[in-house]
Amino acid sequence: MIRLRGISGDVKGKVWEHDSLLRAGRLNSLEIVLDDNSVSRQHAEIRATPSGWLVRDLKSTNGTFVNGIRLGTEERPLRSRDIVQFGKVAVIVELNDAVSPSNGLVEQMVVEATSNCSWEEAIGSIAFDSNRCPRPGEQLIALLRAGHHLVHLENEAELLHSILNDAVAVLDAQRGAIVLADNDHKLQIRALAGEASGRIHFSHKLAQRCFQSGESILCGSVEEDPELKRAKSVSDGSMASIICVLLRTPRRRLGVLHLDRNFWQKPFTPDDLRLADGLAANVSMGIECAQLLRQQRDLFLNTITVLAQAVELRDEYTGGHTARVTNFALLLAQQLDLTNKDVELLRIGTPLHDIGKIGIDDAILRKPARLTPEEFKIMQSHTIKGDAIISTIPDLRAIRPIVRSHHERWDGSGYPDGLAGENIPLLARIVAVADAFDAMTSNRPYHPDKRAKLPEEAFAEVRAMAGQQFDPTCAHAFLQIEDRILESMQALRQTCIFRSGT
Repeated sequence: MIRLRGISGDVKGKVWEHDSLLRAGRLNSLEIVLDDNSVSRQHAEIRATPSGWLVRDLKSTNGTFVNGIRLGTEERPLRSRDIVQFGKVAVIVELNDAVSPSNGLVEQMVVEATSNCSWEEAIGSIAFDSNRCPRPGEQLIALLRAGHHLVHLENEAELLHSILNDAVAVLDAQRGAIVLADNDHKLQIRALAGEASGRIHFSHKLAQRCFQSGESILCGSVEEDPELKRAKSVSDGSMASIICVLLRTPRRRLGVLHLDRNFWQKPFTPDDLRLADGLAANVSMGIECAQLLRQQRDLFLNTITVLAQAVELRDEYTGGHTARVTNFALLLAQQLDLTNKDVELLRIGTPLHDIGKIGIDDAILRKPARLTPEEFKIMQSHTIKGDAIISTIPDLRAIRPIVRSHHERWDGSGYPDGLAGENIPLLARIVAVADAFDAMTSNRPYHPDKRAKLPEEAFAEVRAMAGQQFDPTCAHAFLQIEDRILESMQALRQTCIFRSGT
């Protein structure tokens, strides 16, 4: 059962609840009828799945947000206390976490073998099989590769997919899945490998039993278990033999590694279970570390968002500027095929490109008229002030070139250092195009005689200034993604004040 409680405007105090589906919009036929201009006729839906509740935006005009983050085309899991926003209408999620018997454990399930080894014991099974014989070379290589992934892969998604691909290969599985527990201990798919049949990727019953009981499970033959044989995931996925092993560290349970074979393959054996269990124990420490790093990164990005918002709160005319410039810069980075590291620096640095405006006097920052030459010079100092602020935070020093140099020009006539050409850091050149385009398409109070340009006019200006104001490569790439830029502008226009500063 899910309950949504209104927390804003006219819906404050209203409650909607259901055990399978809630649809929100202005249509009277929906479960959640919201009479608000920011809400589309059919705005979003929230539905129950075996792995938990999911929310999906239905191509609404003003977007659906979860905890302030706008949904794309993908579905998003919901947890208790999440804030969901349909346009401007906000509700809070309240979940009944009790496990229904039909979705919970099946105690009579027939299994061939289980393993409830401790983490230390499972690690001991890496090199030797159940007869204490050394494992075949290809199995040892897979285990060594798993250790290599833990050391060399920083991205959690890449780590999980690499681990899973090796597990599928060494255990000759037709399909594999890694499902990890969220904060509400519900299992969510995080990696898939091998053949997929529609939306069927793993046995929810077995995975749930494995996780809740804390033991790894082998179902050598699904045909011998009527309960499993009738399960839709098993029948639709052509699963004949299944292994579920517990991903865990000495501190906690993380989730489940699920592998299956079809009817044309030999069934899994107890020694396959032992090998999979050893592999799971070997990689779980790395998965836990990756999760902790992701949580730290999310906290870091949230802090950056707060800093960027602090700038926009001081200047009513810059509302939404950082969001738009960040979006444009990331789209351009994708077109330029930048490395993941550089994309991450842009994701962190672009929202803070105007952080130095915190140090600009309100009389200048909020002046509703053209700035004098002296005032404009002070306004330009926000690049140096921002660089000084960022330089005091060790974790942000890598983004200093973005903050300091995003107003440099390719021909050397920019500020604050008069850099030219490739002496301007690449990431600053990217933000320069994104920032200038947003400035051209926005009304600026200190240039009251300059109306906001139409997008087609601004694109023409980017084309004309390539090789003068802009890096020609960056300008050309920006023009190639005109359609994506326009789509981004349309989406952001619905949620931001479409005005900007310098």
